[in-house]
Amino acid sequence: MKSIKKFITGFTVVALMVLGVGMLAACSNSTTNNSGENSVNESGEQKTLIVAMELAYPPFETKDTAGNAEGLSVDFITKFAEAYNYNLTIQNTAWDGLIPSLQTGMADCVISSMTITEEREKQIDFSDGYAVAQLALLTNTNSGIATIDELNQSGKSIAVKTGSTGDIYATNNLPNTEVIRLADESACVTEVIQGKADAFIYDQLTIYRNQLSNPDTTTAVFIPFQNPEQWGVAVKEGNAELLAELNEFIATSKADGTFEELTSKHLAAEKTTFDELGFKWFFDFN
Repeated sequence: MKSIKKFITGFTVVALMVLGVGMLAACSNSTTNNSGENSVNESGEQKTLIVAMELAYPPFETKDTAGNAEGLSVDFITKFAEAYNYNLTIQNTAWDGLIPSLQTGMADCVISSMTITEEREKQIDFSDGYAVAQLALLTNTNSGIATIDELNQSGKSIAVKTGSTGDIYATNNLPNTEVIRLADESACVTEVIQGKADAFIYDQLTIYRNQLSNPDTTTAVFIPFQNPEQWGVAVKEGNAELLAELNEFIATSKADGTFEELTSKHLAAEKTTFDELGFKWFFDFN
């Protein structure tokens, strides 16, 4: 689901982005997976693929008990690395640092449930879509909010994860609503549970799970209020070779059952529930 960035003051934007990404790299956890045979590029150097993702969105991008990267996105990019003979390194990166990591050359690509948007396409290039998702609302049970339109009025507030497509949607479509920007999903959910925000806007899966975990204090609003979003793998502008490989692999995966396999491993229960509720599934490309 994941552009609007945190406010930056002081030094120049460029200098702070470089410094910030460097600090992120020094502080973050990284997981390295060797995939396939060691291969070399035309200059005789070993091919590597450094992938940035925020390991905070299970079951797509998360960590196991030992701190190693795991999840559907991890399995997907690992399969890609094996298919194209890359040695894969996964770098855990905070959401705000994902796009800068590409721009500064610290990562080759980003796969982190990131929605393809016009704003982001001004900074980076995206692969073809590999998943689709829709936004939904988690509301406080006392808010009386049953539709997105009821939220768009003075005196109402909405929690958003900074830089997410929920943030973008609220900024562009809810001019009368107070927007509360927070660093992560859990903080947004807490605002709603405690009644400090009337609603939290995010993808359907996140809203569904958090409503199940907080049935007494929250209500889910799944009425579609925007077209399905597409998630893409991001690369630095102009990296045509890697982009072509990713698009080829995505097309193959849509045809050979890879997404069905990943669904069975990571999202079997959710798929059943989505079907029962009539929600569009992540890998329904029709």
